[in-house]
Amino acid sequence: MTTTIIAFLLCLAGFVLIGILSHRYARSSSSDYLMASSSVKPWLAGLSAVATNNSGYMFIGVIGYTYTTGLPAVWLMVGWLLGDFIMSSFVHRRLRERTANTGQNTFPGVLANWYGTDFRAYRRLAGLICFIFLGAYAAAQLNAGSKALHVLFDWPLWAGAVIGAVIVIAYCFAGGIRAAIWTDAAQAIVMIVAMFLMLWVAIDHLGGFGVTWQKLNQVSPDYMNLWPGAVAGLSSPWGPALFIVGWLFAGFSVIGQPHIMIRFMSLDSAASTNRARVYYYAWYVVFYLVANSVGLLSRLLIPETEAFDPELALPTLAVDLLPPVLVGLVLAGVFAATISTGDSLVLACSAAVTEDAMGKTQKLWRVKTATVSVVALALGIALAGPQNVFDLVVVSWGVLGASFAPLLLVYVIGYRPSEGLAIAMVIAALVAVYGWTRISLLAEYYEGMFGIIVALAVFALGRMLGFSRSRQWG
Repeated sequence: MTTTIIAFLLCLAGFVLIGILSHRYARSSSSDYLMASSSVKPWLAGLSAVATNNSGYMFIGVIGYTYTTGLPAVWLMVGWLLGDFIMSSFVHRRLRERTANTGQNTFPGVLANWYGTDFRAYRRLAGLICFIFLGAYAAAQLNAGSKALHVLFDWPLWAGAVIGAVIVIAYCFAGGIRAAIWTDAAQAIVMIVAMFLMLWVAIDHLGGFGVTWQKLNQVSPDYMNLWPGAVAGLSSPWGPALFIVGWLFAGFSVIGQPHIMIRFMSLDSAASTNRARVYYYAWYVVFYLVANSVGLLSRLLIPETEAFDPELALPTLAVDLLPPVLVGLVLAGVFAATISTGDSLVLACSAAVTEDAMGKTQKLWRVKTATVSVVALALGIALAGPQNVFDLVVVSWGVLGASFAPLLLVYVIGYRPSEGLAIAMVIAALVAVYGWTRISLLAEYYEGMFGIIVALAVFALGRMLGFSRSRQWG
């Protein structure tokens, strides 16, 4: 156990050192703290965006969901990646261009000033939404790290959350978004090495690929049935199709996530967006496939009991199959995933509290003060709030995506909605997501799908009533 702890701490120390070194390039301004002065190279932006996206949700939530669901869980990957790719194909470059034109440091700030407008009420509403749901999302990351440490070291559940909170503050104070991006790139490498290591060891332990495949097909009649009709709650004829389409909308929602979009907003130029996307999707596809595979194999190696939490499958496997040094590496990968998203969420939330709430650029000390407050809020939620990482992330993701993706899509297409219509779209999306979660029949489907559809329907109605100008290209 001592060897495992030492290996884990050394990896964490390496990440912290990278974040601290970024301070050498930091400038004393809120623009540099939140946007790295728009100087990020495409390979760094791509790896950082994918590490931020593939958080504790991937290491803890997705593996746990695959453990329970089986092969149909792969539709999360297919839908999510396809939706993400479709939207990014024509959104990322335009967003980077508008960031330069508006001179804003935040995602809601760019949306509020897209056509040279000054939607102050919209920006404050967007800032409030970011504060609430980015804070909850950050809490989920701290929660995921706590679960891993609890299994591996038998530490209390609060320990991982506190350690993660301290490291996030250290990153943010050292170099702001630049420190987060640098450490994200390093963490992305550790994350994928750790996941491949677990995949290889698990297959070897089971007796090879052929034997493993046979055992998977023996778990249950539907466990390796690719079509998701066997998933609980999807027995109706339209259920599987809605399940798949729902995760397509989850991919659409990526363009509504402030902590991910800020990576592309911070690129050194709009011309770099396609190169950043190459790094982003190449890493993403490989990592998601390996994560699903590890989730399937964990079902063979860890008995399903009422007392076992499926979200603890990966750290449990590591303890059972690996030598202490490699257990430390895997744990570092899990913790890296939570931190790489946690610091980004905290920074985006800090910007929402200061610049979006105030409607203008703030002094650096105010933004850093907000950072400490946001971390304290996220830590409080992690210690006292829901313990299911998958559910907490999906709900926060759904709300953020439904709130921001429809308006960004409308802008990119070329329409110019009024501020009142933009606010109506956000409110309608929030009401729709909440209503969706109250209907038990729809519990298995992605909440944000209905919110996005309703928000776009509100825009269409508003345009018919004259609350949006005609398309303005260019």
